[in-house]
Amino acid sequence: MALALLLALAAVAMAAYVGWRQWQQERSSAANRQGETALAQRLDALETALADLAGERGSLDKRLGEAAQVNHSLRESLLAQAERTRHLEDAVAQLAEKSLSGHDAMLLDETESLLRMASERYNLFHDAQGAAAAYALADQALAGVDDGAFTGLRQSIDAERHALANSQPADQARALQQLGELRARLPGLPLKPLDNPVAAPATDAWSRIGRALAGVISVQRDNGAPLAVADARFARELVAIDLAQAQAALLAHDAKAYASALKRVDAGLAAQFDTEAAAVKQVRTTLGQLGAALPLGNEVVLGAALVELHNLRAVHALNAGGRTGSAPASSRSTTGGARR
Repeated sequence: MALALLLALAAVAMAAYVGWRQWQQERSSAANRQGETALAQRLDALETALADLAGERGSLDKRLGEAAQVNHSLRESLLAQAERTRHLEDAVAQLAEKSLSGHDAMLLDETESLLRMASERYNLFHDAQGAAAAYALADQALAGVDDGAFTGLRQSIDAERHALANSQPADQARALQQLGELRARLPGLPLKPLDNPVAAPATDAWSRIGRALAGVISVQRDNGAPLAVADARFARELVAIDLAQAQAALLAHDAKAYASALKRVDAGLAAQFDTEAAAVKQVRTTLGQLGAALPLGNEVVLGAALVELHNLRAVHALNAGGRTGSAPASSRSTTGGARR
């Protein structure tokens, strides 16, 4: 009985153990099934997320490809725009150069015309003042030229202008006024006396013989005094004509004729008028002052500045032709490089 009871207890214990183990296994199996289900759900969720990511990646790749194409087209358009801009800059530079060259050519033509006008005016009319004014205008026109090659020409123009300014009396209007005053004072100037003052009669033998013969032979002098002494009006008009010629020469800017007229006036005063009179002395002093106001030296030789201008323009034209010939070659090389 005891053995049977022990065996029964052992069987019961064994059965309880087996049952407990099965319950534990079932419980762990249920937990594993729940875990597997959760893992399966998570895997499904991950697969779905991965599929969504793959779709988004595909869309992103597509968008990146489209953006790359857009960037490529934009780059090509920018390169084309840069090329067009460069061509426009070259065209604007050429146009600016042409406009500047045309502006300079116009100013150089004006300068040449003024220089030629000044030379002809001085050669034809001896108008140094007008020629100097034309030279001043030529210098102003040349100052507007942008090319520095013509800077030295302004010095030549300035030198000829100063030579013209120094070749004329300082005050022409004052000289004309003084000559007019001399002509107005001329009728009041005293002429030379007809005979010299009578001296005391000599008492020697020859004097007595001369006085004795004077009753028989009468000698009169018609050339002992100037002819103008016998005709005062004629004498004064001769000097007045010389003064008028001096005024005309001064207006005509003829220095030689002006000096010659003043010398004839002074010679006429010395020969036909009373040089001891104060009025005649004052007139001769005025004539000396007018003659001293004349410029010294020979006539001004013009034309050096005009010749220099012609030479500079010829050299400038040759340089411009060389630049024009090299410009098409450079443009062809640039076009070939753009095509490559």
